[in-house]
Amino acid sequence: MNASGMPVFLLLLWTANTPQGAGVQVLPPVNFTLTVSALAQVLLHWEPNPAQEQNNSTIRYDVKILSPVPEEYDTERTRSVRTAALHNGFCARVRTLLLQEHLQMSSPWLERNLPPLPGAPETSVTNLSCVTHVTISGNVSLRCTWLPGQGAPEDTKYFLFYRYETHTEECPTYTKDKWGRNTECRFSSTQIKPGEIDSLIVIHINGSSKRAAIKPFQQLFNQNAIEKVNIPRNISISLEQNDLLAMWEKPISPFHEECFEYEFYLINLKSGNKQILKISSNSFQLRIDGSSRYSIRIRANHNHICRARGFWSDWSEIIYVGQNKLDNSIAWIVTLLCVSTSCTLLLVAIICQINHVWSKLFPPIPAPSNKFRDPFPIDYEVK
Repeated sequence: MNASGMPVFLLLLWTANTPQGAGVQVLPPVNFTLTVSALAQVLLHWEPNPAQEQNNSTIRYDVKILSPVPEEYDTERTRSVRTAALHNGFCARVRTLLLQEHLQMSSPWLERNLPPLPGAPETSVTNLSCVTHVTISGNVSLRCTWLPGQGAPEDTKYFLFYRYETHTEECPTYTKDKWGRNTECRFSSTQIKPGEIDSLIVIHINGSSKRAAIKPFQQLFNQNAIEKVNIPRNISISLEQNDLLAMWEKPISPFHEECFEYEFYLINLKSGNKQILKISSNSFQLRIDGSSRYSIRIRANHNHICRARGFWSDWSEIIYVGQNKLDNSIAWIVTLLCVSTSCTLLLVAIICQINHVWSKLFPPIPAPSNKFRDPFPIDYEVK
């Protein structure tokens, strides 16, 4: 209800039919064009309709992206830039919005589209996966892997490009499959900024073949979602009676300590029990069995407080703490047996060596040889 007691929806209906809005024709924009301005980037541009009467009205434009990802927004400008994968085409609409006080009127839609990128079916790469990594020097490396399309001939050569903001670069280092087709790309250093939040990385892979036209493929990656975090640094593990104390430093990253979470992997080597503990700080204290020996590993990831979570880091190297008392007793017994056996063998060897020397000093007297032939041999035949 308004001040006059009239329902609001009736007031709006009455306003739309007042002479103020009557007879006003809202015309669509003109010269609407779609232009590919960079890898996976489209410039939408239009002009106001010169025949449009304003009559003290405000003109805005309603924009609707139909594909590849639906989106709708309005703007007062006559141009708009959108980032999207274009290998299957792009379609958008625009219309004029005329605003007069509480009344909004719109024109018919004006639609344009970009056709799909040319190429034979099933020749595009599949299963594209990319990972970024912040290096020790503070740069960002990039690694992408993919599978050849099922319809790609054996002589297909794939080529990868990445775009970040205005920078575009081709892959310098490829790994090939058994047919010599590129299936992996590595950038040791890129123009990707490690401290940015939710920026997009565009990956474009095209190809060539003597047997078929290879269809390009594009994919957008959230920078934070594909980053593999570094391993925690300077891990220190100590024991105070039955308390395990652990401390470490955050991974190499431009983000602060509060932006990370950790997993603590603990194995009791005596009982075989395993634990993975979630930890939000870079220190930890845990009561353990003092008679057992433990193996410990730690890994890190970003938490949701600062940015989108990426990939967990690799596990740290295994650190061992504690002593298994039962195992120590067995080890002592085995060691004692080994020492006793060694001493026995050594004594036997010494005795054998002494006997060998004694036989050389006092050799046995040989029996005299018979130098005369027996004149009466007994080798005869009885008849």
